[in-house]
Amino acid sequence: MSSAEHLIDRNAIRARFSTALSDMYRREVPLYGELLDIVASVNAQYGTKWDCGGKDRVHIERHGAIRVGTGRELAALTRAFAVMGMSPVGYYDLSIAGVPVHSTAFRPVREEDLAANPFRVFCSLLRIELISDTGLRTEVESILARRTIISLEALELIALAEQQGGLDTVQADAFVTALLETFRWHANATVDAATYARLATAHPLIADIIAFRGPHINHLTPRTLDIDAAQEEMLRRGIQAKAHIEGPPRRDVPILLRQTSFRALTEAVRFTDQPADEVGSHTARFGEIEQRGAALTPKGRALYDQLLAAALAPDSMAYPERLTAAMAAFPDNLDRMVEEELIYVRQRQDENGRSRLEPITYEDFLPVSAAGIFQSNLGEQARKTYDTASSQTVFEAALGRAVEDPFLLYEAIQSASMRGPTDTPA
Repeated sequence: MSSAEHLIDRNAIRARFSTALSDMYRREVPLYGELLDIVASVNAQYGTKWDCGGKDRVHIERHGAIRVGTGRELAALTRAFAVMGMSPVGYYDLSIAGVPVHSTAFRPVREEDLAANPFRVFCSLLRIELISDTGLRTEVESILARRTIISLEALELIALAEQQGGLDTVQADAFVTALLETFRWHANATVDAATYARLATAHPLIADIIAFRGPHINHLTPRTLDIDAAQEEMLRRGIQAKAHIEGPPRRDVPILLRQTSFRALTEAVRFTDQPADEVGSHTARFGEIEQRGAALTPKGRALYDQLLAAALAPDSMAYPERLTAAMAAFPDNLDRMVEEELIYVRQRQDENGRSRLEPITYEDFLPVSAAGIFQSNLGEQARKTYDTASSQTVFEAALGRAVEDPFLLYEAIQSASMRGPTDTPA
């Protein structure tokens, strides 16, 4: 056991894990390296003033996405992420958009921790009750009951971190190495080919969650400061990007989150009933790039959601044109957005000592955009309709704690900024 003075900062553990995960994913998915090249090139050319706090941290910024099958798995990951200073923030019901999961995002919550390393993981939990085939549902429950997604070594180090309040350097390195195995891609499935086919028919995401040893990293997303330029460069290089960018349209003052992606890889898989010289295939993992804008207040988010609902209603125009037309009603001027209390802002001092306001970065996610990314990469068979409502209470019971309210987190950052450094409580 280490003494308290030898424990390293949780931000440092998170940074080590994020770097190790990025290195591993780059080896597994070669196009990820090309995405990083595209993002680096675009960001180097970015020159407009509204970077939403991006330039100082954008080169290290990543968000991963994983999917788990049970509350037991989710609770174990909650403990693992806590070792890295990451809390569950927000609740997302993706079943409203035809995906049988509900989700949260594990991330740092304090501004100084986000500045140190803003690594996030969007974690989805399968809603087993949405599997309509009762026989398949029972089989899924049996498969998941036999599965352990975190190694004994990692669990022991998690318990040690909880006991002593953190990890020292040697322990942290061992923890990163052990936990990395949870997110590694394994080509050997845990089910036979027929079972996999039944899972995929129920929903491709169900097959991805159930048929493997654990929640392999599904995508690892770098942040760009100009997603339109990144999209153009992806297409120029022959990468099969989405037809349109998810999230708000291009604006002078970016808001929320915009995302694009390339189509999922088809990867070789060996099912349990296949001989050594035969392989099947699995399609789920893909590449993604994101751009982050200003965090909206509850009033701003209500307006955005109202306009989005109007854009989603079909008419003769294509969706991107409907979205642009609908979102024209959302002010695109910083002073007006502040005056109408639509966005969160912080107060900064410029080099001449004058105060100015700048948008606070949106650190979270959008359920419609997430579902749109999933569906575009998994194909039309991923579009399902579910009538059963989700429950944040049920999700939090599985999580083992309540999720953080993102609006309260942004409000705290804004309030601390307006008080100024001399008035901030110790």
